[in-house]
Amino acid sequence: MSALVRRHARWVVPVATPPIANGTVVTDGERITWVGPRANAPVGGQDEELGDCILTPGLVNAHTHLDLTMMRGALEDLTFFEWVRTLTRAKRELLTDDDFRAAALLGAAEGLSRGITTFGDTSDNDAAFDALLTLGARGIAYREVFGADPAQVDASIAGLTTAIATMRLRATPLVRLGVSPHAPYSVSDALFVSVREFADREGLPLAVHIAESAAEDDLVIRASGPFAEFLRARGLEVERRASGPIQLIDAAGLLRQNTLLIHCVRVAASDVARIADTGCGIAHCPTSNAKLGHGVAPLREFLATGARVGLGSDSMASNNTMDLLAEARLAVLQQRAITKTPDALPARAAFRLATLGGAEALRLDDEIGSLVPGKQADLAAFRVSDLGLPAEDPLAALVFGAGQVVAHRVIIAGRERVRDGVVTDLDPGVPARVRAAALRLTQWRSARAAL
Repeated sequence: MSALVRRHARWVVPVATPPIANGTVVTDGERITWVGPRANAPVGGQDEELGDCILTPGLVNAHTHLDLTMMRGALEDLTFFEWVRTLTRAKRELLTDDDFRAAALLGAAEGLSRGITTFGDTSDNDAAFDALLTLGARGIAYREVFGADPAQVDASIAGLTTAIATMRLRATPLVRLGVSPHAPYSVSDALFVSVREFADREGLPLAVHIAESAAEDDLVIRASGPFAEFLRARGLEVERRASGPIQLIDAAGLLRQNTLLIHCVRVAASDVARIADTGCGIAHCPTSNAKLGHGVAPLREFLATGARVGLGSDSMASNNTMDLLAEARLAVLQQRAITKTPDALPARAAFRLATLGGAEALRLDDEIGSLVPGKQADLAAFRVSDLGLPAEDPLAALVFGAGQVVAHRVIIAGRERVRDGVVTDLDPGVPARVRAAALRLTQWRSARAAL
């Protein structure tokens, strides 16, 4: 039986080349073999008529925390320090491994239903890794490591070593591993160096939350602010660490290819140039950055340097939806509002961030992110009617169309994962389990507020 499939759509958006009206994408197993006008498509194989749809590469979400999906709407209107501390306490005092597993499954399923085929996830447990494997999604599971106390380095690395060794037994070409020293307020300088050395030995990519908030600047540059006070209350010595967060991780050797920098909101022009020169990827999270009050990252400046930039939704604790088309739209609107110009970031550039840009940021662009023969058959189809009619410019429809659009089809490595918005292989009991965890979280917060 032939594995050849010809998928026909009103529009095909290859990303690497202009949109094709009445186009066809031909796949053979897990690979794309041909892209072009339907009239010129090679014969043979099975035909799938997608009709009045826009067929695109699968979307690439460069930064998620799938295991925090139960926190949707639970941490509203807090300062960043309060947000971090409440989230950390909830994870330690209330939530269970089963809660995290259910949350990660629901988060991954929501992403799949929105056309996301690849996730760059950072978690300190196996939940997201397991969810991607279970649902047949693609991604990099960056295992988080913490330790603000320099005395914790050996213990932190020992825990990371054990976790990676265990996960490696189940890693696949679709779901790969990485490591993530969390952030300057939760990781000592010595631990940053040790994790980088570990990543080098193990041949793993690395991700780090960096240059995100004013409180982070206060800690790193001035040894002041809420994080500094918290660490001193734990008995830790807090001193000025660097002239800025980017300089801090540069000194630790983290600025290099195969490092993903998450957020990069508070960066100077020299930082932008240094990041681009070293080949780091950037996960730009416009909704999360805005919702937590951090500001707007210098996206146009990064793109002007040729930096490898993708879009991230971040967690449900800081972004109530996983909608990468909405992230692309907000990225455009923020840049146009800042510059007061209507063409600061065209729709085609924004959609590239959600596909090939994300693949580049994760260093997966040889395999995914555009519809090119030889690449993996990761596809998403969106109904034109869901985006809003008329839609004679498919890129404008994708970026500026109706919000919360559910994908008509999602294909990963040639396998159908979503049909008519319904995710295959999702346990129907998962949503109820996540709702139960969310209710306990609400009750826990109410009890703490009453104390």
